Amino acid sequence: MTAPQVRSIEEPARKIPVAAEYDVLVVGGGPSGLTAALAASEDGLRVGLVESRSFVGGNMTIGLPVLGFLGQKGNRIIDGLPEAFIQRLRDERDGASEHRPCPLHMGITLVEPEAVKTVALDMLTEAGVDVLFYTFFAGVVMDGDTIRGIITESKSGRSALLARVVIDCTGDADVAYRAGVPCEKGNEQGGMQPPTLMFCLGGVDTDALRMSIANSPPEARTYLTDFIPAEYFGQNNQFIVVGLRELMAKAKAEMNLTIPNERTIIITGLKKGEVWINMTRVAGTDGTDARSLTKGEIEGRGQIDDIVTYLTNYVPGFEQAYFTKTAPFLGIRETRRIKGQYVMTQDDVLSCRHFDDAIAVASYPIDIHRPEDNGCTLIWCGDCYDIPYRSLVPQKVENLLVAGRSISCTHEAMGAIRVMATCMAMGEAAGRAARISARGNRPPSEIDVAELRRQQLERGVYLRNPDGTRAAAGALHPAS
Repeated sequence: MTAPQVRSIEEPARKIPVAAEYDVLVVGGGPSGLTAALAASEDGLRVGLVESRSFVGGNMTIGLPVLGFLGQKGNRIIDGLPEAFIQRLRDERDGASEHRPCPLHMGITLVEPEAVKTVALDMLTEAGVDVLFYTFFAGVVMDGDTIRGIITESKSGRSALLARVVIDCTGDADVAYRAGVPCEKGNEQGGMQPPTLMFCLGGVDTDALRMSIANSPPEARTYLTDFIPAEYFGQNNQFIVVGLRELMAKAKAEMNLTIPNERTIIITGLKKGEVWINMTRVAGTDGTDARSLTKGEIEGRGQIDDIVTYLTNYVPGFEQAYFTKTAPFLGIRETRRIKGQYVMTQDDVLSCRHFDDAIAVASYPIDIHRPEDNGCTLIWCGDCYDIPYRSLVPQKVENLLVAGRSISCTHEAMGAIRVMATCMAMGEAAGRAARISARGNRPPSEIDVAELRRQQLERGVYLRNPDGTRAAAGALHPAS
């Protein structure tokens, strides 16, 4: 006898205990979330941070370098709390490199994942932030169009956390979406950038790798590296390799390898002989769907063996390399984006646009791992562009801010603003805006943005004058 298919069940109504009340509640402890919580807690407000994992740091803990601190003219354009965090990583744990110029990514900052977890948590606890791990966001508490808090699920059961202002730093606009904020996903066809499962190898002779590239003759197309000149590798002991296209094609043909990527991407770690590999590519994965994420994790792990075979048999310096670990989760590049008071566009990025309500400056190029094939699109603007506060303020829902890659922008603009240093800068602005909102008892959509910008400058944040120069505290000029 076949059991009947059950399409839905009815859950009985129940009272949910309120576990805590905050002035500002941050949901998500990644790069934007940790800086949002630190900024919000600067003058003694009660700040909570909810994170589903057992650590903070997000994508800074999966082997990726931090991109975005340096501008396309070589100047540092991210300062304030993000820079303070990197400095503390260096000083206390030897856990970060200097900001290194890179012809392809403008600048890269290598970080040690375990040091990130420790230092970020130390800074949050020292600031008095109430950090709650192992806790999943499960719903919202709404009063009309105003968010009053969130529903969580954990080992302790179901509970509510209330707050005067909520900041969505989930990266996927989870809170905003559940609250009723209009959202978009992907490009015009709904295609999203594929995620990557990072993994780490030890025993790599990184000097042999870099010198094989630095010393290769111009005609040796095997070692073509995308936009990165060979002499770069002769000058840097820690580096990123992007390219080796012909070498990979040769390996695929000769060894019948399945590698759904046309480029080799190798990132040296801070430890001797350690490299992180950014080459798995799981097309069609939807980072907002658990079943799709599970499928993506399985596929990503299944791609690793062929990539390791390629590296150890064809790439100089990898002859004695061995597998050590995978990242704790898939690196998601794109999911939902909110519709906010302003939608950033590709033209805003490429025209280096100034905004009257700018709360951060960015310079990373439009970098899109194309959903429809194995390639990547890169477009540079030549300098910097502003991120407006209005893109952090969602439509339709009050008392909510969004920071990170899910702010209000197009698919193309998101390809530029999604990197970690920029997300940290947005988080800092959101945290400070939430603090002003809570102190002034007015929603984030109605705060004095000039006051927010003044406080940003006083805390060392990099903002620009209309002529492109760095703005000084007390000397703000409106954008043209």
